Amino acid sequence: MTADIPGRPILVTGVAGFIGMFVAKALLEAGETVVGIDNLNTYYDPTLKRARLEVIRNPRFTFHEFDLASRQAVEKLFKDTAPRTVIHLAAQAGVRYSLTNPAAYIDSNLVAFGNVLEGCRHNDVGHLVYASSSSVYGANVKMPFSVHDNVDHPVSLYAATKKANELMAHTYSHLYGLPTTGLRFFTVYGPWGRPDMAPMLFTKAILEGRPIEVFNEGRMSRDFTYIDDVVTGVVRVAARPARPCPSYNPELPDPGASHAPYRVYNIGNNTPVELMTFIATLERAIGREAIKTMRPMQPGDVPATYADIDDLERDFGYRPRTSLEKGIAQFVKWYREFYRV
Repeated sequence: MTADIPGRPILVTGVAGFIGMFVAKALLEAGETVVGIDNLNTYYDPTLKRARLEVIRNPRFTFHEFDLASRQAVEKLFKDTAPRTVIHLAAQAGVRYSLTNPAAYIDSNLVAFGNVLEGCRHNDVGHLVYASSSSVYGANVKMPFSVHDNVDHPVSLYAATKKANELMAHTYSHLYGLPTTGLRFFTVYGPWGRPDMAPMLFTKAILEGRPIEVFNEGRMSRDFTYIDDVVTGVVRVAARPARPCPSYNPELPDPGASHAPYRVYNIGNNTPVELMTFIATLERAIGREAIKTMRPMQPGDVPATYADIDDLERDFGYRPRTSLEKGIAQFVKWYREFYRV
């Protein structure tokens, strides 16, 4: 495998996305050459995506705008750029959107992922790191969520596509020896975040004096993870290709291990925060109280997420360092500056 050959770039898909921008920025700052892909779709305002691309403008950064669901375009890109490592962050995100727009998830999360796997297989890629999600835990109630627990009960199509990505990756690791590592992200937040996520939705509404919708009457908690901590984990994982687990026992199969060069990790804060505590922290940072409208639980949603990150800490020394108060303060500061509020 060629993960350590200098001169070949790192390919980052979804590079105009929230996590993609920061990962590309960190790689460029470390002296890497980065090829970025994004289709700049209209799931949310492409203006924000284009602004992110300006942040990572660099002589060692090349951007390509196209849809990864196009097999021919992906084949050409891999052949032309010959990446040594692929960090696949492109996806159709959002649990609620998947309830009404399932085709977007089939195309972006299944067809496109298959094209990326084929690109890696045929072009001697040394390591594929890809975005999974805490949503794969679905109806699980045992806390904290562990990669060693079964995740066969998704409660949204989005979650099902992410579980499918893990299964597809394992197949390529087994059949073709492609090292793959899946990262189950837990509610990532921070500057440049997604407009459909709670921090952005709540901040915008509070500053405009509009009510915020608080689902499940506020009886929810999330493992909020600051973007800087997430990027540290992604970059460390990308630098070390997955290897077979020597202790894997096929008679007692462990969902978090494999005989193939395949791994999956939770990447979270390991500290769930009650939704009402999160809102109160945001109110303090903004200096204004929210008008709250209580709502029932949304279909496809779960009441709590909580990441067991023991494996990631053991293998990569990963520990989140950013408190919620500091992270929210940084987010609100960016929001006021970017939107000139």
